[in-house]
Order: sequence, then C-alpha cells, then structure tokens
Amino acid sequence: QVQLVESGGDLVQAGGSLRLSCAASGSIFSISAMGWYRQVPGKQRELVARITGGGSTNYADSVKGRFTISNDNAKNTVYLQMNSLKSEDTAVYYCNADITKYDRDSSRYWGQGTQVTVSS
Repeated sequence: QVQLVESGGDLVQAGGSLRLSCAASGSIFSISAMGWYRQVPGKQRELVARITGGGSTNYADSVKGRFTISNDNAKNTVYLQMNSLKSEDTAVYYCNADITKYDRDSSRYWGQGTQVTVSS
C-alpha cells in the first residue's frame, strides 16, 4: 500500500508565506514525478506545480515567481514554498505522486488534502 500525507496548510494573511510538505510512504520502488494541485468549491482541481524525479519543474502561470516546488528523493517528499500569498490562493491543496511499486504496478496516488486560507 502507498500513502501520501500532506502537512503545512494554515490560515495566513495576504502577502505571507507557507510551506507545504507531502511525504509518500509504503511499497515504493520509484517515483517519477510529484505535484501539487488545488481545488476550490465548485471548480475543477487545477495543477499548481509539478516536479520530476530529475528535478524538472512546471508551474501554473498564476503562481510563477511566487511558489517554488522542490523534492527530497531520499525522503520521497515534495515541498511547496508559497510566498506573496493572495486571497485567490485560498483552496484545498492536494499532493500527488506517480509511483511504481515493488510489484511493478504503476499508479498516480493522491493525498487527503490540506487547507490553505489567505485572508485579505
């Protein structure tokens, strides 16, 4: 079994910063990519940032220059440093990971989500 556990969500004032973490655990052979998505009620879940095992990254235009994704391959952990937060960043943030297990089964796994609320 594979589990993703997120942490770091909080209430913060506009202009402030937060750092989200997501740790993957379980029967993991390899992780090809990890990412952060976010969702607000009534809207589709949208990509925030993604990073491959080799370190290549891509970001939503709305967060470029403010958010930074990074990973620690040894810890199967991905981080999202969020600076200059805006009220429109308020959402539930979900981590995902493209994982191959030791039985060679490959799937995309999701965390349970962590709430980020930015007050203006």
